[in-house]
Amino acid sequence: MNNQEQHKRRVRYKGTHPKSYKEKYKELQPEKYKDTIERVIQKGSTPAGMHLSICVKEILEFLQIKPGQIGLDATLGYGGHTLEMLKCLRGEGHMYALDVDPIEIVKTKKRLKDLGYDENLLTIKQLNFKDIDQVAKEAGSFDFMLADLGVSSMQIDNPDRGFSFKQEGPLDLRLNPEKGLSAAERLKEVTQEELQGMLIENSDEPYAKEIAKAIISKTKKKEYISTTTQLQQVIGEALAFIPEDKRKEGVKKSCQRTFQALRIDVNSEFEVLEEFLEKLPSVLSKGGRVAILTFHSGEDRLVKKSFKRLLREGVYSEIATEVIRPSTEECNRNGRARSTKMRWAIKA
Repeated sequence: MNNQEQHKRRVRYKGTHPKSYKEKYKELQPEKYKDTIERVIQKGSTPAGMHLSICVKEILEFLQIKPGQIGLDATLGYGGHTLEMLKCLRGEGHMYALDVDPIEIVKTKKRLKDLGYDENLLTIKQLNFKDIDQVAKEAGSFDFMLADLGVSSMQIDNPDRGFSFKQEGPLDLRLNPEKGLSAAERLKEVTQEELQGMLIENSDEPYAKEIAKAIISKTKKKEYISTTTQLQQVIGEALAFIPEDKRKEGVKKSCQRTFQALRIDVNSEFEVLEEFLEKLPSVLSKGGRVAILTFHSGEDRLVKKSFKRLLREGVYSEIATEVIRPSTEECNRNGRARSTKMRWAIKA
């Protein structure tokens, strides 16, 4: 046998939707495997490493973007919304885009640059969207703005990021894994009362008391929860009292809510949103338009409350009186769109 390294055959692609994230190499290369991507989307799934932008038609109809305007996508993500807004500018004006995620921002910047959107048309900054006032110092005021408050599918699907209990991974949940405490570290220091309150406030968890008690019981024994599946297991054990025919679905929903509550906490999402909403009018031009997509009741309440108050104060001339939701057709094509609510406001 020679010293040359033996050629290692790539893992065979298992059907149209393999289970392991790393085996989904076709989905992770959308430019090369377009047919595979389309098949996955037709099934109502989001391809791994991708994000399907929600309410694009509704957003563009409201924003009424005109060539020459200055716009901001406060939450860049995969860049789908940014791309559609850039198309509306037709090479005139400028777009700014922000994202706190150091991993995805590099990929999205390259993706958009390869499509012809370089620094002449698009400025991308690694900033939290609460820091819109910092961008406005450079850009001036904005004619249109979008904030999509959802976590991107690329983050949810990658087990290394720890956003989902469906695959084993470190219990992290940070949008910027280079800053702050991970969810695993947070669980080591939180009290039972604090954790119970977090589960109620951040995700309306009906079994908050039972789940908080089970988690803190592990911490007291120094059996620290460090992975996504460990947390799922603890929740399952805490809810063993649920009747067997309803237990599987009950545990699944409580896992979703618990992960959401922890994610909101470690990223200070409500505090960040409140700061963004306070600064928002000061960075919008007269007649400037803003659309915000929310994904759970806590976020939507904050946006609704802020818009109503600022309308009464004469800061906004008009706001959405009802939430706008994605069409049934869009929800069938993209299951992650189902919980979306869109609200908008126009600066007086």
